[in-house]
Amino acid sequence: MQDVSLTDPPALIGDTADQLAKIFGSGVAGAIPNGRGKGTVLIGTGGPLARLAAALAYALAWRGKVVNAREGRLKNLVTQDSWYDGETCIVLDYSKTSFVARKIRDEIREIAPGVFLGLVFWGRRHVLDFALDFRERR
Repeated sequence: MQDVSLTDPPALIGDTADQLAKIFGSGVAGAIPNGRGKGTVLIGTGGPLARLAAALAYALAWRGKVVNAREGRLKNLVTQDSWYDGETCIVLDYSKTSFVARKIRDEIREIAPGVFLGLVFWGRRHVLDFALDFRERR
């Protein structure tokens, strides 16, 4: 039986950084996602602060990512070794495509079908986590 929090990204909001690290470590690089991925910001503190941060981020700033794997949109989406643990992951490297985000690197792994857990690096420092849900909404 699969852990329900892995198939419900908002359930990950209450997880600590250590719990999120274990989940990321158990994920797989898999196929590059395609479509609109609904985003959930995960600050890794658990509790009310994490819920507030996720709600504010979604309402004010970031709602996820749109990927067109077939047409190669999001050009820097490649499979590489993770800075976190050296294992294979999908890397979204903005260093050559965005002046504003040039120091940002996202690493994602699929943790359940269509659900990805991501790490955000600023330079080489891991600063934030996020989840993306690419499953179709009906």
